[in-house]
Parts: sequence; structure tokens; C-alpha cells
Amino acid sequence: MNIAGGNMAKYRGKYILDGLDEIPPEMLRDLDLAYDACKQLHDHFPCEMCGRCCHQANITVMDDEVERMASHLNMTADGFTDDFLYREDGRWLFKKSGRCRFLGNDDKCAIWEQRPLICSDFPYLVSKFMSRVYLSIVNGTDIDLSYMEDDWPCTPVIKKKIGAPIEDARRKRVTRSL
Repeated sequence: MNIAGGNMAKYRGKYILDGLDEIPPEMLRDLDLAYDACKQLHDHFPCEMCGRCCHQANITVMDDEVERMASHLNMTADGFTDDFLYREDGRWLFKKSGRCRFLGNDDKCAIWEQRPLICSDFPYLVSKFMSRVYLSIVNGTDIDLSYMEDDWPCTPVIKKKIGAPIEDARRKRVTRSL
């Protein structure tokens, strides 16, 4: 896929790998290991609904999510995109407002059942965390989590629990290459 003059491959239809036309097979296998490690946390430590991630910039809405979200709000897709989204690098992003416009005063999501996929993936399956897990697996280095805010409820879980899935992924990677 070529978006806005640059090469971008997509992993699992949602993670954009800038600079690649396609994902080489070895890299794809390693990405699967990283995804599986992150998915373990996602499946075992559900969202605590603290609302912190709802203040992130660049919340991506996939093309196929626009109609669903618009319908939920009794809007047309065009009305929804005009009111809430802008297009950048071939993606829809929520207009920046400091916090998600669907985050209520009680820090609860007003569109929880129809929220974008990235919101249900946060924080364990988002690209920034997953890329750090991938690099740790492939390079055999400690994972760099210095960007994480320590007062988020998910940060201590991540810091305490991600080591074992990374070690397991490294063993699988070594076994695969034997």
C-alpha cells in the first residue's frame, strides 16, 4: 500500500509499518510472537476504565468503523467524519481536543460498545507497546518502557507481567530457527 507518497505495509490490517511495501516472512513470524505476548496481557488484564488512554493523540478510526460509529450516534458517515475526524496518511484520526470527545465527565466512554478497535486494544495491543515487545524479542534486550506513565493502572501490570511472555517468545523464536 502506498499512502501519501510513502510505503506502508499493514500487519493484521491495523498496524502500519512505515517504509515497507510488504512484510518479509521472518519479520511476520516475529511480529506474531510479539502480538501473542501482548495478547496474553490483553486477555488476562482487562481495561480498568480509568479514562487515561482517552487523552492520547492520534486515535485511529478504521474506514469500516466510521459507518458503525455514525449509525450508533444516529448520524450519517459524512456527518460523523465532518464532526469528529480528519484524514492523515490515509487514516481517519479523531480531531485533537485534549481528550476524546466521547469521554464523559465520569471518565467513562459514551460509545463503549461501538468504540474504535484501537480503544479496545489499548494499552496492550497498540503499536507503540507492541513494537517495544517486538524489539525486545528480536534483539534479546530489556524492553524499554520508559515512555509509560507510572500512575496509570495498567503500567504496573505491564512492567510486572510482560517479562515472561517475552522470554517465552524468545524461546519459540530460537526453537523455530533450529
